[in-house]
Amino acid sequence: MKMNRKEGNVLGIRIDLLGLAESVALITESISAGKKLRIVTANPELIYKAQKNKELQDVINTADLVLPDGIGVVWALRQLGYCLKGRVTGVDLTERLLEEGNRRGWRVFFLGAKPGVAEKAVAIQTKKYPGIVFSCQHGYYLADEESFVLERIGRFAPHLLLVGLGAPRQEYFNAAHKGIAQVHVGVGGTIDVLAGEVKRAPYFFRRIGLEWFYRLLTQPSRLGRQAVLPLFVLKVLRQKYLS
Repeated sequence: MKMNRKEGNVLGIRIDLLGLAESVALITESISAGKKLRIVTANPELIYKAQKNKELQDVINTADLVLPDGIGVVWALRQLGYCLKGRVTGVDLTERLLEEGNRRGWRVFFLGAKPGVAEKAVAIQTKKYPGIVFSCQHGYYLADEESFVLERIGRFAPHLLLVGLGAPRQEYFNAAHKGIAQVHVGVGGTIDVLAGEVKRAPYFFRRIGLEWFYRLLTQPSRLGRQAVLPLFVLKVLRQKYLS
């Protein structure tokens, strides 16, 4: 889907310079028009991984929308001279899209999280958004079960497929199976948040750009993943001063 919009480039990854409201409006308009979209929410970890993986880089750069998920990506874009309103996290984007879907009667499918968690998310969100028809599938299915999962999603024909399989698995899944839904979004751990299994950082931490630090404090297992951030910073500064 060809769109006319401003783009940035961080370590070879194309980022659309859209804010949350603009992203929601574009996605809503696309669904209303019957158009298909594949959306990547790109954080520093995903961008850094793509440095040594040409296939992943191509999967990201060929998406219809690549949104800046994470304060690190916003920082990088600004360091490189791009004008950006702010980040577009998977959780914030999902919540805003569910509000739109509730008004417009969308079908929404959750794919991801541990067994039982996606079902819990559906139960909670159905009460909150009665105008949406929900369905779900946990993300711990076996490889030989994928055809069944794809058939199930295809029969449901979602307007919005929220894929929380973790990066980069969700990016590969969405790229390989674009035909089963109108809009695909890779949302990471968002389904856990919607199910109440994981709490977001308090607004104060989110406002000052330290949500990542709060998540590290409450989920120490993320330390290994966060270790890539200093390397990401060094790569961005090298791009800034040497390119």
